[in-house]
Amino acid sequence: MAYNGLNEFVLALESKNQLIRIKEYVNPELEITEIADRISKSKLQNKALLFENNGTNFPLLINAYGSEERVCFALNADKFSTIESEINTIIDSLLAPANSLKAKLKTLGLLKRVSSYFPKISKRKAPCQEVVYNNPDLSMLPILKCWPFDGGKFITLPVVNTKDPVTGVRNAGMYRMQVFSAKETGMHWHLHKTGARHFAEYLKQKKKIPIAVILGGDPVYAYCASAPLPDGIDEYMLAGFLRKKSVKLVKCLTQDIEVPADADIVIEGYVDPMESLVNEGPFGDHTGFYSLPDNYPKFHITCITSRKNAVYPTTIVGVPPQEDYWLIKASERIFMPLMQKASLPEVIDISMPDYGVAHNLVIVQIKNEYPGQAQKVAHSLWGMGQMMLNKVLIITDKNPHNENEVYKSILENTDFSKNMFFSSGPMDALEHAGNTFAYGGKLAIDDTCKLVSSNEKWTIEQQQKTIDFCKASNDVFEINKFLLEYRILLIEVESSININVNDFLNNFISINIVPSCLILCDKGLPITNKDLILWHCLANIDPVRDIKKQMLNSSSIVIIDGTSKPHIKNPWPNPVYSDKETIARIDLKWKNYGFSDFEISPSQTIHNLVTNEGFEKLK
Repeated sequence: MAYNGLNEFVLALESKNQLIRIKEYVNPELEITEIADRISKSKLQNKALLFENNGTNFPLLINAYGSEERVCFALNADKFSTIESEINTIIDSLLAPANSLKAKLKTLGLLKRVSSYFPKISKRKAPCQEVVYNNPDLSMLPILKCWPFDGGKFITLPVVNTKDPVTGVRNAGMYRMQVFSAKETGMHWHLHKTGARHFAEYLKQKKKIPIAVILGGDPVYAYCASAPLPDGIDEYMLAGFLRKKSVKLVKCLTQDIEVPADADIVIEGYVDPMESLVNEGPFGDHTGFYSLPDNYPKFHITCITSRKNAVYPTTIVGVPPQEDYWLIKASERIFMPLMQKASLPEVIDISMPDYGVAHNLVIVQIKNEYPGQAQKVAHSLWGMGQMMLNKVLIITDKNPHNENEVYKSILENTDFSKNMFFSSGPMDALEHAGNTFAYGGKLAIDDTCKLVSSNEKWTIEQQQKTIDFCKASNDVFEINKFLLEYRILLIEVESSININVNDFLNNFISINIVPSCLILCDKGLPITNKDLILWHCLANIDPVRDIKKQMLNSSSIVIIDGTSKPHIKNPWPNPVYSDKETIARIDLKWKNYGFSDFEISPSQTIHNLVTNEGFEKLK
């Protein structure tokens, strides 16, 4: 069903036992984040949260998209595969040859149905303008300060509406907004985003950019603003398709732009491209690390309007999994048919694991039919839309959603010295590991090219020898014992510049053992937690710089430096975590919030990674 505002969605979630109302006062500064982080990662209590007592007149909704069930509920589907199947049907119908009158009429009927999803402008009084604040003040909203070292409060779930000044085509994107004052925020337009291109076009014309930011409304809007649609495709057309009902738009009161009439809150204003950029950040980002301060445009607010019963929607991002993972998963399923039909028919399926934070790791299953096909797929994907920002690809013939099967296949059958290939190209603006801003190395692992026989494994005796050797080394703090069978040495070190890797490996000759792969990671990581290890190491590598091959006793060893590297880039950002004081406050009050079970703070698992507690250099 299409939802008329967030209140309807809240009631629908509640009817499905997918919402918890929290009546106890909770501070939007740090405390809501800590509660939401615990609940979003909970195995038993992962539900949407409505904070009704937050110091403002607006209840705050968070974690509304925090599971497949709730995202599908928001997108008017029972499961992701339903949407995927419908898109496949539409594409197949449009591509099929119309050899008969019946086929042509069927295609025309389909086109008519699709055209009915286009947004329509209404001149009627809109619910989103029931209350008008001509002297706007952002302090009226329960805007979060999410993490301790954030530069301030951030609007985290805004749908930012702009228009191309040349073509008039609308864009609805999701860009965080740091609050600077009662009427000013930042506008975090990355260089790869449509908003940034609109900024450049308005700058050429030396005109102010009319902007309307919506919060809430049908929950499908926030998803569509985050979806990887090609530039020039109206997000509200996708919204109409998903809700099976066109989006009604209404003109703003102070800016020449339209917004969905059913929005909960509308923030009207403008960006002046001729104005100097302002310093924005840091911000605890979806990579699980802080994005560092940088210069972005300033947004000036001219008016705020709202519904009478408006709900303020927000989200947090940080160490995965978070709510944003499920929005990424929705895009994975919705856009997969387009990928297959457009240029990659050999692609069977795709998976974006939560620890890969959308762009750091993607697993792709293909039907492998000829040598080099994995390379062909990798380079095709690296040239396709938002996939151009991918860092590591695994190309496999296994089910990509069965990660254990994929990794077992790689460990047992892949020669790391032969089945990895590298490239370079655009990277996400939030990428912190590269030597150059928004540019870096890429890696593809070909798991379709199997060895004639499985990789040689270490015996129990060899594994114990390795453990004893590492324990005797002054350079090694911890060792992952579970990977030793596959001759992979994953060790924790103080710093990669403090260990002489050549000497360390050469010492293995004395015990007649040669690993196939050496992985260095930071001291303080939970060494047996696969997801956290992968998240942290993937975020910290530039594949071209940090993955090397070395010969030892005629054996080829792959060396992966997954450690933090402040010697390369200073400051090297900290992972995102709640401070101990906030955790202690929430622990004391947990029983007041209405949860059935106590949840331990996820931040405690990574506190030992923090080496610069003050974080002064980020400011």
